[in-house]
Amino acid sequence: MAASRVENIDAAAYFGFGKTICSAGVGKGGSMSDETNRITRLEEMLAYQANTIEELSDQLAEQWKIVEQMRTKLDRLTERFLSLEEQSLEAPAITRPPHY
Repeated sequence: MAASRVENIDAAAYFGFGKTICSAGVGKGGSMSDETNRITRLEEMLAYQANTIEELSDQLAEQWKIVEQMRTKLDRLTERFLSLEEQSLEAPAITRPPHY
């Protein structure tokens, strides 16, 4: 219900909800219409936050995949480096050239 209306809400409008919701009906003996509007705004804010959490969760999952790929590459590069290092240790020692 409120989720379709949330798609049209931008960040500035979202952050403006807090002030409006907090001041709605405070000390005025708010009418039923004010309370209904306040509930509607709360539902919209909740739907917006749920959507944001879903997007952040998706981004986190994608970043985790990238981290795992990088970790695998790092492990392979470390193994390669260690094997090259071992090979270089097996190379003959550098001797003085005969002209010295």
